Amino acid sequence: MRLNFKIITEYDGTHFAGWQVQPDKTTVQGELERALSMILNQPVKVIGSGRTDAGVHALGQVANFEADTDISPEKLLKALNSIIRTPIAVKGCDVVAHDFHARYKALSKEYHYHILNCESASAVGRDYVWHIKAPLDIERMNQCCAIIEGKHDFKSFEASGSPRVHTVRTIYSAGMEYLNIANNSNYMVTEGGKNQGCDSCLEKRERIVFKIRGDGFLRFMVRNIVGTVVMAGLSRITPDDFRQILEAQDRALASATAPARGLFLIRVNYE
Repeated sequence: MRLNFKIITEYDGTHFAGWQVQPDKTTVQGELERALSMILNQPVKVIGSGRTDAGVHALGQVANFEADTDISPEKLLKALNSIIRTPIAVKGCDVVAHDFHARYKALSKEYHYHILNCESASAVGRDYVWHIKAPLDIERMNQCCAIIEGKHDFKSFEASGSPRVHTVRTIYSAGMEYLNIANNSNYMVTEGGKNQGCDSCLEKRERIVFKIRGDGFLRFMVRNIVGTVVMAGLSRITPDDFRQILEAQDRALASATAPARGLFLIRVNYE
């Protein structure tokens, strides 16, 4: 019986060369295909909703694959998580219609980018944030975020040399906000059920998260936007400068790409 499976994966991208299979490199797609081929005793091609780059993390990457099998999704999920020994966790597995395609059926994606904005770097969790010492003006950054909402040509924020037919994308929402670490287990240390140090961190407002949701993203687009918005937060460009960079459709005018380690693919939305 030919079945089409949909899986939702979470992974730490720190030591991966990205999602896509590459010769002689460890990738998320490659590890999933290796494990599934062992379980199902047949070659398996996994289709992701998109390609995260080296060092980028995911909490809700979606993929699908077809296989000749009668195994239940519940058994496949358990077998898959028991075999994968790299920092990948499969959070869900379902049988879906044969016309489901993780990439082409996606309606929107949401990414978060984490910034640690304080003098001292973090020893724990440094692989998941971009540390910026100088104070950031979040109001100026949000003025830039408002500019990219809607339908625009994002050529200025595309990786150089990317082979795209067109660079127009629609951004449904974008904004910077202070992270409430008291409600985020990634940044919470507890002792006896009491949060330790969270109140002072909240008062200092050291952690900032950029949230963006759109119908699709160009290669490095989110990281290039973050890198340029941060320049506004540092008062090196104005929001009007940012608007001109967007409208110029010239990558050379935008700022350097933000580090991969702060970026997370949060979820992929379908009909």
